[in-house]
Amino acid sequence: MIYLLCLVFMLFPECKQTTFEGHNNNRIRLAQLKEVTVSDQFWSPRIETNRMVTIPYAFEKCEKTGRIDNFAKAGGLMEGEHIGERYNDTDVYKIIEGAAYSLSEHPDPVLEHYVDSLIHLIRSAQEEDGYLFTTRTINPEKPAPGAGRDRWIDVWVSHELYNAGHLYEAAVAWYEATGKKDLLDVAMKNADLVCDLFGYGRTEAAPGHQEIEIGLMKLFRITGNIKYLDQARFFLDVRGKPQDHLEHPPGTRFAVYNDLEYLQQHLPVLDQKKAVGHAVRAAYMYTAMTGLSILAEVPEYLKASSELWENVTGEKIYLTGGIGAVHRGEAFGEGYELPNGTAYNETCAAIGNIFWNASLFEATGESKYMDVLERTLFNGMLSGVSLDGKEFFYPNPLESDGEYERSPWFGVACCPGNVTRFLPRIPGYIYAISPSGIYVNLFVESTIETEWNGNPVTIVTTTNYPWDGEVNLTVTAEYNPEFMLFIRIPGWTGKTPLPGKLYHFLDGGNAQVSFRINDRPAKPEIQHGYASIKRRWKKGDQLQIDIPMDIRLVMANERVLEDTGKVAIVCGPFVYAAEGVDYDGSVLDLVLPVNQEFRYTFREDLLGGIGLIEGDAIRPGTGESIKLKTIPYYAWANRGKNDMKVWFPAINR
Repeated sequence: MIYLLCLVFMLFPECKQTTFEGHNNNRIRLAQLKEVTVSDQFWSPRIETNRMVTIPYAFEKCEKTGRIDNFAKAGGLMEGEHIGERYNDTDVYKIIEGAAYSLSEHPDPVLEHYVDSLIHLIRSAQEEDGYLFTTRTINPEKPAPGAGRDRWIDVWVSHELYNAGHLYEAAVAWYEATGKKDLLDVAMKNADLVCDLFGYGRTEAAPGHQEIEIGLMKLFRITGNIKYLDQARFFLDVRGKPQDHLEHPPGTRFAVYNDLEYLQQHLPVLDQKKAVGHAVRAAYMYTAMTGLSILAEVPEYLKASSELWENVTGEKIYLTGGIGAVHRGEAFGEGYELPNGTAYNETCAAIGNIFWNASLFEATGESKYMDVLERTLFNGMLSGVSLDGKEFFYPNPLESDGEYERSPWFGVACCPGNVTRFLPRIPGYIYAISPSGIYVNLFVESTIETEWNGNPVTIVTTTNYPWDGEVNLTVTAEYNPEFMLFIRIPGWTGKTPLPGKLYHFLDGGNAQVSFRINDRPAKPEIQHGYASIKRRWKKGDQLQIDIPMDIRLVMANERVLEDTGKVAIVCGPFVYAAEGVDYDGSVLDLVLPVNQEFRYTFREDLLGGIGLIEGDAIRPGTGESIKLKTIPYYAWANRGKNDMKVWFPAINR
């Protein structure tokens, strides 16, 4: 540890040891990517598809759409005007971040060389004082619409600070993966400029699209420079205060920026009790609030974030974990406003929801946040990318008339870039380490090699989850240390598929998760939703976990009018859907008898291998009974355009 700190201070002489060291101990931390190897049949192929297909594909799209050329033009390496939106720089940054995470797990000299060449272009595009915004640098007299007539003149609209945040995240990821400081130097030079310009008594304004706060906190974590943490806090605290000096461009395209709730600018962040406005911006802001509560040890931000989480899980989250119900403003709706066919549920919002819940877990160690993370991961997020890694969803509705389909790219391409940077991060959510012990949050066949209290510890997880609930852990610990293993008890084994009172199971019961240690039954204590097992672990100790994977029917709160009298089918972490390709006729009029036995079958030959749930359904009017066939929601729209639905009118028969 001392050697690592000395190395950091040599690389970053402005770092202060007390700041850096004080936030790396005595906290729950998610596992580092380099500590975890995933070997399962569910996530491994998806992470590999992202590495081999989606990342190169996304870079190719950035080349073809001029996003990469914009950096060359800004750097004077080629002629031409800026192409695309003012925020297109971020797509390149996000894909670089994804490439970095991928390289940290799977070295690839070709990919590394390619990213090195992109970083050369980015460095060339940075102005002398650190400013980096290709559309203005290329042509200051005619930047892209919404960029503002001058630097920082309208950060509510311009996305200058949003771009910067994604630059910082990419730079930290690249440094951690490769040890190269070139992109980090660019990021710090830009961040230093931002810190000089924004603050009390200087430019008192917050970004219209939150993101830089997360990036600044990552810069603080890697450098220990307290000014980056202070700057992140400023951007949070200045929200909700008058910012009349900003100029707002005219025109209906930007009219939404006059809606303070859309921007989460209507109240100071500590006074915000309800999730409103643009869902991605909100999720990033709530993540930053929680992160600040940890790094700066200011519990009021955690309290505020937790209250917002209660509002979302109590009124504004879909069964799939999606958030942001309405198309106008890509925003949260009113309480219990959760339409199915017109659900927005942006893929980026699902990813933001995962970031937020992961940060809340790190702050509290409570399993309910991992329950939301898991539900969103397997449904609302995973639906956003096709099985072949080359097509994407922007919105993720829970019902379709057959006209909605995946797209190979978007003019506003935030979702593909977010997918590329998120999928390689999944191994980091499986385990966590704390002063008390090691957490198993997600059940994924994998190995973690880490240290606990200076003792090398290896945990090997074998399982066929999510298709099967049997999980086996083999623990190998040097010197037989005594520590806790915290095993998450999935909330969906209880009375609700998600925390809160928005959804409940029709059967109203609880399933019993069972444990065995070295083939002997065990009854661990339950703490914060985790089975807590404290022992002096010996080499080869075995922990067997059996999680019931029952097919269950879900009903929504009666105030969700869209789902009145309807049920949805779930099994384990999955939400299920009927898709038209499996039927002779539309699925939209199907009615589901609830008093029946459903059947589960695993099909290796379908959609990359999936668990099917079958039963009986009825077509109203005819009384015709037909065979019900449902697939996991994430897999729909991989067989062309089809109608689809998650919620079925329910009857007894």
